[in-house]
Amino acid sequence: WSAWGLETPEIARAAAFAGATFTFGVVLLTGIAALAEPLVTLDRLHLPVLPVRLLGAAALALALAYVAWSVWNRGGVVRVGEHEIAVPPPRLVAAQVLVAITDWMLASSVLYVLLPAGHGVSFPAFVAVFLLAQTAGIVSHVPGGVGVFETLMVLQLGGAVSTEAMLGTLLAYRAVFYLVPFAVAIVLLSVHEFRLQRARLSRTASFVAESYSRWGEPLLPAAVGVMTIVGGVILLVSGATPAVRGRITALVGVLPLGVIELSHFAGSIAGAALVVLGWALSRRLDAAWHLARVLIAVGIVASLLKGLDWEEAVALSVVFAILSVSRNAFYRPSSLLAEPLTPEWGAAIALIVGVCVWVGFFSFKHVEFTNDLWWRFAARGDAPRFLRASAGAAAVLGIAGVMRLLRPAEPALPVATPDALARVASALPKIDDTAAALALLGDKQLLFAEGGGGAGFLMYGVSGRSWVALGDPFGTPAELRELAWRFRELADRHAGWPVFYEVSAHHLPLYIDLGLTLLKMGEEAMVPLADFSLDGGKRKGLRRTRNDLQRAGARVEFVEAAQVPTLLTQLRAISDDWLSAKSTREKGFSLGRFDPDYLARFPHALVYVGDRLVAFANIWTGSGIELSVDLMRYASDAPHGVMEYLFIEMMLWGRAHGYARMSLGMAPLSGLEGSALAPRWHRFGGLLYRHGEHFYNFKGLRQYKEKFDPQWEPRYLATPAGLALPRILANVAALISGGITGLVGK
Repeated sequence: WSAWGLETPEIARAAAFAGATFTFGVVLLTGIAALAEPLVTLDRLHLPVLPVRLLGAAALALALAYVAWSVWNRGGVVRVGEHEIAVPPPRLVAAQVLVAITDWMLASSVLYVLLPAGHGVSFPAFVAVFLLAQTAGIVSHVPGGVGVFETLMVLQLGGAVSTEAMLGTLLAYRAVFYLVPFAVAIVLLSVHEFRLQRARLSRTASFVAESYSRWGEPLLPAAVGVMTIVGGVILLVSGATPAVRGRITALVGVLPLGVIELSHFAGSIAGAALVVLGWALSRRLDAAWHLARVLIAVGIVASLLKGLDWEEAVALSVVFAILSVSRNAFYRPSSLLAEPLTPEWGAAIALIVGVCVWVGFFSFKHVEFTNDLWWRFAARGDAPRFLRASAGAAAVLGIAGVMRLLRPAEPALPVATPDALARVASALPKIDDTAAALALLGDKQLLFAEGGGGAGFLMYGVSGRSWVALGDPFGTPAELRELAWRFRELADRHAGWPVFYEVSAHHLPLYIDLGLTLLKMGEEAMVPLADFSLDGGKRKGLRRTRNDLQRAGARVEFVEAAQVPTLLTQLRAISDDWLSAKSTREKGFSLGRFDPDYLARFPHALVYVGDRLVAFANIWTGSGIELSVDLMRYASDAPHGVMEYLFIEMMLWGRAHGYARMSLGMAPLSGLEGSALAPRWHRFGGLLYRHGEHFYNFKGLRQYKEKFDPQWEPRYLATPAGLALPRILANVAALISGGITGLVGK
């Protein structure tokens, strides 16, 4: 739709309207079906008549109320809080009714025409059965309703169509209604993209490579994962249903019974494992790719040897071929037995296997299940084979090695080596942004620009799945772009979320190109030093602070980095006193900490009262354009306003030494738009900024920095979009706080 000129909000509204039409059809036809469903069907399903009828009446009333609402308002507008919802006009609602009914009638007719001849089920009755099964599949939240839909169809039509015929019909329905349209859509998308790109590409081969890289490759792992799950379900259902008698008779004539029994058991084991591996394949894991190919090959051989099920073998061969040619899409290193499956995936896998086992018990409901059945081996022993195969499949799901299968290996992240820190130290005098000095803390990983001769580098940390780069990459524009993309690819190789924390507005197009969403975090205060002075009425407060401190005997001394080691004992005492008074602990990542090796790399500003040292700050100088302070600490008995006095003296010192600006650091959540039309993040951040003083001094911090008349520069968080944001924010907070312990404490 974007190729037709539609904007993202327009596409979202169109998709929502289409979804509403789909839901409307479900509600309308479910209501009709629940009211019209014969009592025989309800009895077969053990459903109470009155609740089902009441449910149908409620659903039908809801659908009719929607139509009446449209007629009553006739294209008006309904306000819900701050939002306006346009009421669809009656003409459009009539079209929705027609489309919804037609859609569901056609969907049910596809399965109806596939039923074997002589079933004796009328089309209206079948539509009711179909709708009930589809509704149950939707409510179950299982993808495509796989298993749930089939179970209810077999149960409802069991008296008219045999289980074997019904299961075959349902498999054919899945292929006709889902797989064939999917294949047609791929062809149409390819043709459409070819027509769009043909004028810009000189050779067809380059176009195919670009289109695959742009569209096919990102979708391929998920598609192959779904195909693998379907292949596993095919093997499980096949193992849970009786074999075709003629084929078994032919096999027994040429193969030992033990081969048939072993093949049946192996096919079900492979099916259960493939259902689990579908999840691992969707995460692009290389070990999953290798193991899936082996298991699919086992499934193909087992399908032929257990019952000459050539249809299953063909379907699995297609999956095997697609998996084989897509090797490059599965590149992430993986570690066995490293992480349990998520509860959602675990529940879905257990449900799929459970439904397949239920299908087996339903297929052999006429068999008396006794203990000796487990050890009965016969050419027509379908029920014993089903029991043994089900036990094997359950064992596969119960083994911890399968339940905790194939997550990306924890990256072996090297600590910053002395050589790497020395390289950073030599690059800092060439970099304007003084925040680059945080790389010398040694608590972050470093990524250097290719070539080795440039000054470009990027610093980052890893917490959970979040790979967090601190600030913009440093270096020339070419180095900056190269580093950003390399970091993006590095995180992707380990199934991580690439995050850029506290980035400036200068490089926002780069982060958009990386596919990231930008959230404003606040604003950084930059004080221009060329015109800074203490003259004038606006500087009255600053003059008073300076005069008060000087009358108290305070003075500021600036010492070079070489002199700092002799002062470390005094600085340590002040730092410990400050931490104790604030009831806090050392932070990291985006904040400096008291580390002798780190502090010894920088000049310091020292505040004395008489001959006693009461406060200090290490100074970042960068290339000589920007000046900023990092670790600022003072004794508990230092004079009031000592930090403000230190800032004033540093600004005067910086102006005298030719610095253009001084950074006072961030004001978190400052400058976020509070309008009702602003993005949700801005409105939430603005609310926290205005009313969150109990948690953090948001307003006070900005007001404190405002007295220096800074220029406020926005800072952003570049992050993947979606529901991962809360976890990403928690990961970033854990990095800064030094782990979960520091996150929940001070």
